[in-house]
Amino acid sequence: MNPMNQRFGAQAQSAALFDEGLRQHMLRIYNYMGAGLVITGLIAFIVGSTPALYVPIFSTPLKWVVMLAPLAFVFFFSFRIQTMSASTAQMTFWAFCAVMGLSLASVFLVFTGTSIARTFFIAATMFGATSLYGYVTKRDLSKFGSFLIMGLIGVMIASIVNIFLGSSALQFAISVIGIVVFVGLTAWDTQNIKEQYAENYDQESQQKMAVFGALSLYLNFVNIFQLLLNFTGERE
Repeated sequence: MNPMNQRFGAQAQSAALFDEGLRQHMLRIYNYMGAGLVITGLIAFIVGSTPALYVPIFSTPLKWVVMLAPLAFVFFFSFRIQTMSASTAQMTFWAFCAVMGLSLASVFLVFTGTSIARTFFIAATMFGATSLYGYVTKRDLSKFGSFLIMGLIGVMIASIVNIFLGSSALQFAISVIGIVVFVGLTAWDTQNIKEQYAENYDQESQQKMAVFGALSLYLNFVNIFQLLLNFTGERE
């Protein structure tokens, strides 16, 4: 065989192996994310439909612990992911999803089941479309990263301020801007996950990358869902 043909054949085979590895990596991430959403949804539904569970939580100061616990998990994940084992990272992710389910149980106390289901499918469609865009686009989305992070910080600050103000107009603006920010972050995070993948990473590192990637996309989806509820949710 011509040496040149051998070289191109080897390159093509290497590229095919890399693409297959990347596909499996992304599939693992989406599977983790999907399983996490199932855990969150089940716990939120069970707690939100069981007075013996939600009354002691949401009628006492314990509700603040439940609401802030997911944020504590995110910070813990961010600072400790490098030193965690893959199995610890995975268990921490499942625990985070469960705690998020407790936090989201209040959704079932405020909105009708039909509107929650409808909003979930709308959020899933938006998330799926933007994540797919982030995966297939050749456009470099990194230049939008700083604007998205600034937008995220702005949304967080405005949300905290509005806890005390209770302004419906400000809440509307937060919801609109927040949806745009998290949709953008979904595409950006997906592209980052794809670019960070490397076939020569050891199995342990790839597993941790998959868990952290699932966490990033999970957070984007949950926030899109919550913000959309302000528009499409029908109150009890």
